[in-house]
Amino acid sequence: MTVESRQGGGFPADAAPLAGATILQIIPALDAGGAERTTVDVAEALAAAGARALVATEGGRLVGELQAKGGIWLPFPAGSKNPLSMALHVGRLARLCRREGVDLVHARSRAPAWVALGAVRRRGLPFVTTYHGSYSGRTGVKVLYNSVMARGDVVIANSHYTGGLIRALHPEQAGDRVRVIHRGTDLTLFSAGAVSAARVEALRRTWEVAPHERVVLLAARLTAWKGQRVLIEAAALMRDRGLGDVAFILAGDPQGRSAYERELDALIAARGLEGIVRRVGHCTDMPAAFRAASVVAVPSVEPEAFGRSAVEAQALGTPVVVSDLGAVPETVLAPPDVPASQRTGWRVPPADAPALAGALVEALSLGASARDALAGRARAHVETHFSLEGMARDTLAVYASLLAQRRGPS
Repeated sequence: MTVESRQGGGFPADAAPLAGATILQIIPALDAGGAERTTVDVAEALAAAGARALVATEGGRLVGELQAKGGIWLPFPAGSKNPLSMALHVGRLARLCRREGVDLVHARSRAPAWVALGAVRRRGLPFVTTYHGSYSGRTGVKVLYNSVMARGDVVIANSHYTGGLIRALHPEQAGDRVRVIHRGTDLTLFSAGAVSAARVEALRRTWEVAPHERVVLLAARLTAWKGQRVLIEAAALMRDRGLGDVAFILAGDPQGRSAYERELDALIAARGLEGIVRRVGHCTDMPAAFRAASVVAVPSVEPEAFGRSAVEAQALGTPVVVSDLGAVPETVLAPPDVPASQRTGWRVPPADAPALAGALVEALSLGASARDALAGRARAHVETHFSLEGMARDTLAVYASLLAQRRGPS
């Protein structure tokens, strides 16, 4: 059985069974990322439903937002991967759950999930896990380590692709407890009408983009599998074909990967793309970034478990070109799955710079009417399948169901 995301208006009124409940989410840190953003979104929905929304985490740039939206930060060493420390933290988390009157624990990362699993077993609490990514490793030890994310009473997968991975890799642990709940997008923030021209212009100035230049944006942390090198090669091909007045923006935090930064800079220089391809660091205003872009590229060379950038860009009506692997067929409609007249973006083979360049040129060449029609289809697609309200409602329904089972017949 799967639970699908649906469009809704506001957080769900049918979450009343959670009023007064205390739900604890545990995640290493609240910095940039889909799991972190979803943690804050679910905490906000819990608070709106009258529940106490606790988040055990080391901290991070989203802690202030969590607290502003009604969540409660509990400082906890959730990022530790030291086995001895993790064993000690089991008792610490169990005591925290007792002290705070926690009714259910939701783990969103592997190391804290092992700690949480031990704690909930001691306390007899319902346990939910979310499989946010395509975890690497196929050795016996690594598969065992990853398997904790399939040991929840309910195992949430952020896409059907991820759900298939869970069932294939952890059939004994997951069983029939996998629920697909697509990651939710806040359609009030990621809306063309909500992004002012001033915000867009301010960001373009920060990126040093000239008024006449169009932007091809890759918004992702700087790591090799996100495909920055493929986009650089595609930019060189497009330049060589005579396409000018295009700035290629790599927006993302290197997260300490200085060697990869140097590699990208060397490749940009080797292809003669200084000033054309630009690294701009972390961006704090993603709605304005996607609105500033003429095309958003998601050229991942390994499977995306969901693909948040493509969904958010589509919500704003910006054309997207993505690698055709992982969960992408769920988030971007394109031939051969739909007729060209129904596409919401372009899908190209991974690590194929010529194919990426060709699709980017096609997207940049859209006339006004064709672009408007594409934007309308893309927005409707996101509203139907990937809304924040739908994700929140379906997640809270999982919590309510488990708590009702724990209480038994009334």
